[in-house]
Amino acid sequence: MQNVLDALTPRLLATTEATILTPAEIDAVVDALASGDVPDVSKAEFLRALSQRGETPGEIAEFCRALLRRAVDPKIDPARLSGPLLDVCGTGGDRVNTFNVSTTTSFILAAGGVALAKHGGRALSSRSGGIDVIQALGVRVVGVSPAEARHCLELHGLCFLWAPDYHPAFAAGVAARRQLSREGISTIFNLLGPLLNPVRPARQLLGVYAPPLTEKLSAVFGELGRAHAWAVHGALHDGTGRGMDEMSILGDTLVGRWENGVASRLHVHPRDAGLSLAGSLDELRGGDAQENAQILYGILAGEIGGGRRDLVLLNAAAGFVVAGLARDLAAGAELARAQIENGRALAKLHALQTH
Repeated sequence: MQNVLDALTPRLLATTEATILTPAEIDAVVDALASGDVPDVSKAEFLRALSQRGETPGEIAEFCRALLRRAVDPKIDPARLSGPLLDVCGTGGDRVNTFNVSTTTSFILAAGGVALAKHGGRALSSRSGGIDVIQALGVRVVGVSPAEARHCLELHGLCFLWAPDYHPAFAAGVAARRQLSREGISTIFNLLGPLLNPVRPARQLLGVYAPPLTEKLSAVFGELGRAHAWAVHGALHDGTGRGMDEMSILGDTLVGRWENGVASRLHVHPRDAGLSLAGSLDELRGGDAQENAQILYGILAGEIGGGRRDLVLLNAAAGFVVAGLARDLAAGAELARAQIENGRALAKLHALQTH
């Protein structure tokens, strides 16, 4: 019997409006992707076809809603938190291999008054994912109950959510996604992963791997009811045409902004935050989980400066702006710098290590 993925894949490659998936079809696709009875080859071919055709903002939002209906809800009450609730993350897929910028940024944002629930899994397209680094630092993540995560967020203003604990059915789809990642193909899950935080934050800073996604994701933010969110893609200006799924200190950053029901596009530069351009991408590269853990610790401890620290300061500045705690990037960068210099960012790491 033909499964729904095999039935829909040829249609995705057609050139008519009938290729757009309906909510009912997306719900059936989600069940199929999560099923251990559907072959991995069917999952991979469907995800490849959807990527080649291109996902619409409406489809991305509907996939997100379908997946969140099936997710474990940690039942976070924003009224019990010490600050505005935010998530910072990247799609991956930029193949640039920087260190774990958004994970490092998380501690600075939490130190500065943001309540931050960071949701993710292990690396698929890089040597080290944020969760890999957090574990290398001795922070317990895997197997933490929703109640424990909720208590950590309320107490420390920061928690890390291990995605498989909240989306358990999707272990069945990992093999197909890994195969496509090895082929260099970014799938809808690169886009969905950062949108599937079960805490459902109203504010988000999301790095994307390609410039057109900034506009597409800002439309998705609107569909999902975000209050204030940025989708960012940073230029490298290294002659390759590549970019990074972070705010960049190697050139301009394109921002797709959604705020108060209005979408807009911005171009920002490191000087907007009072920062200088870095010399080269080599300054910003990372390594495996242990090496990236050392970089993270060194930045928070004030032992590592230069381009790596400035990259974190710029991204933290954007996080403070999106959270509503800084009026602009310059004020956000000053607030971020203060959290390193006063030791509060490192104290947040120590608090989670001993929690």
